[in-house]
Amino acid sequence: MKVLANDGISASGIAKLNEAGIEVITDKVAQDQLAQSINDEGYVGVLVRSATTVRKEVIDACPGLKFIGRGGVGMDNIDVDYARSKGIAVFNTPASSSQSVAELVMGHMFAAARGLFDSNRQMPSKGSTDFKQLKKKYAKGMELRGKTLGIIGFGRIGRSLASYALGCGMKVVAHDMYPSDAPVQLTIEGHGTIDIKVPHVSFDEAIQNSDFISLHVPKQADGSAVIGEKELSAMKSNAVLVNAARGGVIDEAALMTAMSNGEIRHAALDVFDNEPTPDAKLLEVEGVGLSPHIGAATVEAQDRIGLELADQILEVLGKTVA
Repeated sequence: MKVLANDGISASGIAKLNEAGIEVITDKVAQDQLAQSINDEGYVGVLVRSATTVRKEVIDACPGLKFIGRGGVGMDNIDVDYARSKGIAVFNTPASSSQSVAELVMGHMFAAARGLFDSNRQMPSKGSTDFKQLKKKYAKGMELRGKTLGIIGFGRIGRSLASYALGCGMKVVAHDMYPSDAPVQLTIEGHGTIDIKVPHVSFDEAIQNSDFISLHVPKQADGSAVIGEKELSAMKSNAVLVNAARGGVIDEAALMTAMSNGEIRHAALDVFDNEPTPDAKLLEVEGVGLSPHIGAATVEAQDRIGLELADQILEVLGKTVA
């Protein structure tokens, strides 16, 4: 049996599948050649991340396809319900990257609080000539301790982020369409685990009262943004908005206007509309911290993702590793 990992898979995941007699091909296939490649090579399954889409036309064209696996959380690049209606197993790895995404969000928050996202840009060209001016510019930082973090979308990633923020002394509130009373577990290495209840608030309360806002939700059902002009204008003028969820969750045009009008202090973006060619104007907006969709891109997360994908593939195919 052969599997196409079109957006890659960790070496540990490949090794586990190879042990079960499954060949894994990681050669990248162009999107417009995906269906033909699956059929020509006899792939029983395809693995994707966010770069490759598996839509109805691919599913219809590949009757031998047994599964579609997504290395990551969101599956909006797959026609999930349609695939399942055709008897194709569809699965993802929702738990494997939670910690990595949460840590990236914390990094963006620290960078925003102290201006690191911008000072790192300016120091190479101006540090030796305008040191005092730069020092003055970045001397109005703030501490995270005591600030309120509003988490929109309180699933695995949101809960992982909450544990980090609570450990830094932040006040955390959450909004979720399906709130859970389960506590957040804060683990102190060598000292055990503490269960902490995070209060659930309305969406409006979260965006109006939070100093930092982190998004962990998909776009709305109609494809529109969750955060637009109205929501941005309701935020604190010194708010920091972070999106490490999906491009399109924030209306990018509205964000650029809000930033230019001083409606919010800072935004940090790991995801963008029209990836991998985001709006160049957005990338140049002063006050916006940037990273190229690397939320789950840690060695540890990719290893966990690969192994979780392998386990699910073996289950689907009814195979076991000797």
